[in-house]
Amino acid sequence: MKRGKRYAVAASGQWTDEEDGRRRLPAGEVHAWEPGRNETVCGLSLSRSRLARFSHVNWPDTFPESGGAADQVRRVCPRCASVAGRRGSDARPRWVRDRPRP
Repeated sequence: MKRGKRYAVAASGQWTDEEDGRRRLPAGEVHAWEPGRNETVCGLSLSRSRLARFSHVNWPDTFPESGGAADQVRRVCPRCASVAGRRGSDARPRWVRDRPRP
């Protein structure tokens, strides 16, 4: 995740976790979203795409390995993941030059 930016979540659906005090959580396809903006990081309009905003859920919590709010997440937007950061088992390592020229 980039320094200085805090990404929240916008999702195509929602569900309520009864065990966690009826907390509203994202479901379906999730996108990274900067609070205060009307579009996702990948450029989708929140209102036209009918995405629900989850300002209380941080972007890293949407990945299954985080154990956070990812119970009902079906798909993570790859474009948002490339910008906002992807910390998962299927994440590609950062680019590294093996043998630079002299």
